[in-house]
Amino acid sequence: MYDLLRPLLFALDAETAHGLTLYGLDVAHRSELMRFVARPADGLPVEAFGIRFPNPVGLAAGLDKNADHLDALGALGFGFVEVGTVTPRPQQGNPKPRLFRLPQHEAIINRMGFNNAGVDALVRNVDKSGYRGVLGINIGKNKDTPNEHAVDDYLLCLDRVYDRATYITVNISSPNTQGLRDLQEEATLRRFVATLRERQEQLGSQGGKRKPMLLKIAPDLSEHEQDGIAETLLAAGIDGVICTNTTIDHSLVADDPRGSETGGLSGKPLLALSTDVLRGMRRRLGERVPIVGVGGILDGSDAAEKLDAGAALVQLYSGLIYRGPRLIAECVDEIRRQQEGTHAA
Repeated sequence: MYDLLRPLLFALDAETAHGLTLYGLDVAHRSELMRFVARPADGLPVEAFGIRFPNPVGLAAGLDKNADHLDALGALGFGFVEVGTVTPRPQQGNPKPRLFRLPQHEAIINRMGFNNAGVDALVRNVDKSGYRGVLGINIGKNKDTPNEHAVDDYLLCLDRVYDRATYITVNISSPNTQGLRDLQEEATLRRFVATLRERQEQLGSQGGKRKPMLLKIAPDLSEHEQDGIAETLLAAGIDGVICTNTTIDHSLVADDPRGSETGGLSGKPLLALSTDVLRGMRRRLGERVPIVGVGGILDGSDAAEKLDAGAALVQLYSGLIYRGPRLIAECVDEIRRQQEGTHAA
């Protein structure tokens, strides 16, 4: 069905098509028509950071910032769904247009800027949802919060979402909030993560259930920066890492009319860069910290490549725009096929 609808959606501007697609999924879910939208993936259970996932293919943050469409997205066959990025207060994000397709490169550039309805709205949506699968909630800071007070925004969001989330992702790697990536600097990151880890353990003790906390990092990191991040995360006892966010390197799409648009680049051009960072972080972290691989997955072999590079789980976003929901089952099937081939060998 998506192959029939895609030309119509691509005739619209990207953000309008995004909203229309999510609305259509909601309608299909309420009408019990999801079987015509996607073939549910067969089970392929995997365990990471103490959580058992029905399969290793999840939805990346950014598609459903406010958990408005959680039930419909959860019915597509994902092993887990991550919502957000959410901030303490509502914010409009950057001026439109701010989302651009680059079809010849199977890529997307976005400069959304953490547009969301605020953490209280997200919590209300999660509470009224019927979704009972693995839920990640991705947290960030408001645009007008200076970096010296950024940790306060993250602490507020952590407090609010903790009881609803299966795990929490700390996003300090979006290129679309000015200065956000500066929080990845080693000394700053050390203080920042230590404060969040202390609150995480407090919340776990108070509620009787500890929730894992993951850090999402950028792909545009030098070897030295990766060394510092890995050392900091190992020392802090972080539960997991997501590799990676979007890239500010547009060199691979320089020939595209949209290639010079400001914002983070995702999709196929990000695959090699994000996988290289994943592989490097796996080498630095050893087997102590599970990694979620995201960036550039457009087919099943891309997903399997992430696992080969050291990921325990993968996430999709831009690939869904170009391939539709069938990509989910395709990735699960290819991961299973390669795992069975490895075991047979």
